[in-house]
Amino acid sequence: MKLEKISASAKTADAKDDQCKFSGSGWMLNRREFLKNSSLTAAGGAILGTGLSAGMMQKAEAATTKGGEVKEVRTICTHCSVGCGVIAEVKSGVWTGQEPAFDHPFNQGTHCAKGATLREHGHGERRLKYPTKLVDGKWKKISWETAIEEIGDKLLKIREESGPDSVYLLGSAKHNNEQAYLFRKMAAMWGTNNVDHQARICHSTTVAGVANTWGYGAMTNSYNDIHNSKAILLIGSNPTEAHPVSMQHIFKAKEENNAPIIVIDPRFTRTAAHADHFLQIRPGTDVPIIWGMMYHIFKNGWEDKEFIRQRVFGMEDVKAEVMKWTPEEVERVTGVPEAKVYGAAKAMARNRPGTFIWCMGGTQHTIGNNNTRAYCAFQLALGNMGVSGGGANIFRGHDNVQGATDLGVLADTLPGYYGLSAGSWKHWAKVWDLDYEWIKGRFDTGSYEKKGDKDVHVMNTKGIPVSRWIDGVLEDKANTAQKDALRAMFFWGHAPNSQTRGTEMKTAMEKLDMLVVVDPYPTVSAVMHDRKDGVYLLPATTQFETHGSVTASNRSLQWRDRVIEPLFESKPDHVIMHMLAKKLGIDGELFKNIEIKDGEPVIEDITREFNKGMWTIGYTGQSPERMKKHQQNWGTFDYDTLKAEGGACDGDTYGMPWPCWGTPEMNHPGTPNLYDTSKPVAEGGLTFRARFGVEYEGTNLLAEDSWSADSDIKDGYPEFSADMLKKLGWWDDLTDEEKTAAEGKNWKTDLSGGIQRVAIAHGCSPFGNAKARAKVWTFPDPVPIHREPLYTSRYDLVEKYPTYEDRKSFWRLPTRYNSIQSKDYSKDFPIIITSGRLVEYEGGGDETRSNPWLAELQPDMFVEMNPRDANDNGIREGDDVWIESPEGGKIKVKAMITRRVAAGVAFSPFHFGGHFQGEDLRHKYPEGADPYALGEAINTAMTYGYDSVTQMQESKCSLCRISKA
Repeated sequence: MKLEKISASAKTADAKDDQCKFSGSGWMLNRREFLKNSSLTAAGGAILGTGLSAGMMQKAEAATTKGGEVKEVRTICTHCSVGCGVIAEVKSGVWTGQEPAFDHPFNQGTHCAKGATLREHGHGERRLKYPTKLVDGKWKKISWETAIEEIGDKLLKIREESGPDSVYLLGSAKHNNEQAYLFRKMAAMWGTNNVDHQARICHSTTVAGVANTWGYGAMTNSYNDIHNSKAILLIGSNPTEAHPVSMQHIFKAKEENNAPIIVIDPRFTRTAAHADHFLQIRPGTDVPIIWGMMYHIFKNGWEDKEFIRQRVFGMEDVKAEVMKWTPEEVERVTGVPEAKVYGAAKAMARNRPGTFIWCMGGTQHTIGNNNTRAYCAFQLALGNMGVSGGGANIFRGHDNVQGATDLGVLADTLPGYYGLSAGSWKHWAKVWDLDYEWIKGRFDTGSYEKKGDKDVHVMNTKGIPVSRWIDGVLEDKANTAQKDALRAMFFWGHAPNSQTRGTEMKTAMEKLDMLVVVDPYPTVSAVMHDRKDGVYLLPATTQFETHGSVTASNRSLQWRDRVIEPLFESKPDHVIMHMLAKKLGIDGELFKNIEIKDGEPVIEDITREFNKGMWTIGYTGQSPERMKKHQQNWGTFDYDTLKAEGGACDGDTYGMPWPCWGTPEMNHPGTPNLYDTSKPVAEGGLTFRARFGVEYEGTNLLAEDSWSADSDIKDGYPEFSADMLKKLGWWDDLTDEEKTAAEGKNWKTDLSGGIQRVAIAHGCSPFGNAKARAKVWTFPDPVPIHREPLYTSRYDLVEKYPTYEDRKSFWRLPTRYNSIQSKDYSKDFPIIITSGRLVEYEGGGDETRSNPWLAELQPDMFVEMNPRDANDNGIREGDDVWIESPEGGKIKVKAMITRRVAAGVAFSPFHFGGHFQGEDLRHKYPEGADPYALGEAINTAMTYGYDSVTQMQESKCSLCRISKA
């Protein structure tokens, strides 16, 4: 099977080697010149290993040239979550060149196509250059002062009339950690939990599923630790395009360990091309294929019985469900024959430790939390957790989606996953040095939710998730659990085309009183609606025009330096937050312990403030000074272990991956691999977290005959508290000052860090030592089961594998399940539509499609169709086609005929925007701010569907029909 080119137009561009013209822009690009200037050796491909072109090989040291000295600045790529190091070369304030950091422990001199063009992102000509507002359908330039004054007045008016919950604060995975933390704190000061960011629609089902299995909802190992893997399983993950530099780590394991690669995906991706085992499943059948593999594991006795006995709860319940999935039933539901399932299972069982990698292909489903928990159960069954080379390696999409999630830019938690209980709010009120009752008074009064017979205060109830903000506007107020509908919407670093139900989103945008877009680029938010006024575009800087920390997918915190000063009239996000808070009258509380210098909050003060409060996940030991020291000593960290060998950071793990316990003075090295009992906690070892109690229905939940190295407690134990220290006789290990702070507290709320310090000194994990839960009794499906997608192509399976009943109130809104699935749409809409990433673009694509070098590589939106479907519908390569959904959305795109997708399945990338249902919207952008490449958003044609726990959107499995345009 061969890989075709990504789009029909790319073939045309190859034939026309002289130039490529972008519709409506008048901009021309010579292909040879492009390849020469960008130093890319293959269109859209990753530059891996040491195979670098001569154009990339530049002197690493600064050089003095005519016109001034070249300054080298260390920064981190702002695209995916690998966290590649970059050296920016700046001359007289202008970013003149760049090279990948050859000594960086993650990328070691490699770049992908996006990383190689970062300079253009910083100096991009298509950026928003000054604040504008929409007046009578035209964009009008205004001053920052006018913008903040008008926006603030409108917000205060809405607050007075409808309450604070009528304002939605949508934050960003592109904020650095400090800005993300400040954004969530600002929402608290405003008085709403209607705050969220991209993680809701990419990995919220991962966070919920994984955290409720073994304690923390994050990647357990690291890209580098894959070097130690003896087998690699990827499901719903295409790192060759989505995280290209990560493939060098996967290839290292394949080449040095002879590790088989198993790829499970509905599509033959560029990653699948490297696989030893490729299992092409029907979209939406993740649980059946995993249970099908585990069927063979249990049947052949390949499970790790001793690991399960010591460290896993509920595996017998999982086994009972797994054994229902005979090879015949697995093939009937997934389409994968027994021999392939058996071969993949045997490869993982015979080659341990093996790692399990997943991305949004597994998470974006109505049963996404079932999928992620099934993945976890698989690794627990094989004993692949808590070991180097094993783990759940969950590749995040944006450069700081991990950090923004950790810092609480979410509708259901405060920073550090503290939740929304009164105790959590009181903890953060103490960190902020604010009166708890004052914070409570900022929220609406009354209650819209009950817990048993008791009313729950608005402050303690989850907000509307970003996946459902549309319904927060459009849903009948009688069905919405808040005072009034949403009236004002902030898109602060978020692309709306990354969300489903595009036609309804357009309607919701038009119904708002006010829409505020804060971004370096206008995003599709500026054009997809037909508003004539009430829209503001505020130019934020890129992360290259500010500084601060960012958290890579492996939980390492990295420091970015400012490369260039803010361009045009753009301002850093935290500066804009300060301006807005001042207008709203909450700046005194928001910045009480944060210094303001020349109108800019001091980033390091923000870092130190979240260091004071985030004890739950160990964001307390990474002081600005420690992070900066790591940044200046990239080359001292080992490429395989990430441990510094000598030098200023000797003994530390690069980036101090959380948890980095205690205070910075404790000098904890960080935790490279979660739940690894082979090392002392003081050296980065850990147990499974005891966050679910000590027993369930009379069954022990604590670890049995298992503990971390050098532990003074030789068995399972609960989480640490002041009372526990006293019972153990360890209370006097605290200083007098620590005793005062720790009295009545636990390891999460003791601001002195003393409880953590003493627990670790005795070799114990502050959060206890428990079993992982293969059975999560608090979820709708305690043991993961298969449920057919709402819009299924296999209606014959619905009776046996039905969806949920509709829910009246869930995250403040009604949620439909059975009322959709009760109708068979497959006859009129026979093709499954799914979506994914391209190597050239990222996220909603506004930044990368505004980059001329990347836009040239992939100028057209397209759909991949199997030849059978194309022939049945009279479609040929390069034809314009309509994709129509059961809910009325339709898009016009190019057809690409390929066997990458099976018959009955179609695929489109989700990075495009700027066209809407056949209409080119280029004329609606502010002058000079339209991306070079425009196209339809696949999510305009994606349908309703939300995860049963997190409200993750269903964007990997819907139905459509495709016809020639």
